[in-house]
Amino acid sequence: MERQKAKSVLEAILFTMGDSVEIERLADVIEEDVQTTKEILEEMAEEYRKEDRGIELTTLDNAVQLCTKGELYEYLIKIAKTPKKYVLTDTLLETLSIIAYKQPVTRLEIEKVRGVSCDHAVNRLIEFDLIAEVGRLDAPGRPLLFGTTEQFLRSFGVKSIDDLPEINPVQMEEFKLQAESEVQLQLDI
Repeated sequence: MERQKAKSVLEAILFTMGDSVEIERLADVIEEDVQTTKEILEEMAEEYRKEDRGIELTTLDNAVQLCTKGELYEYLIKIAKTPKKYVLTDTLLETLSIIAYKQPVTRLEIEKVRGVSCDHAVNRLIEFDLIAEVGRLDAPGRPLLFGTTEQFLRSFGVKSIDDLPEINPVQMEEFKLQAESEVQLQLDI
């Protein structure tokens, strides 16, 4: 394997693995002997130093790991401590409300209430750690059940689901009528 290609392969492996990888295993992958692989790794380490990169190669016994430079940890801490900011659109809030009040609930049940597909909204809410898979319904196809998470409770300042405000029955009826009229409008179009 050409030397630059070997460096690219080694870098990709070390980046992806995240942990130390035995030099012998790396040598097998790039089809070189251990000594040549060590030389290539040393060249990579030297290039990282010369270019003042944010990463470095760390050798541990007979293994090597791609790591962040120690003097850059303070910057990592700044980014790690920054809370995730997410925007909850009306669609996400509506989907989240359905899940919060009807949990555990399947996608199909959410879609019946909303009248439209909820795949994107459910995936985003999982990504935001506001909902999670909580099991499977004992029914044909064993559909996934979704419920809210501790992050949901923290985000909305409630200690448990029981602390959620009760839905006014009159307002609930208005919501149903509004949803039905929206569905009818979509069918008419």
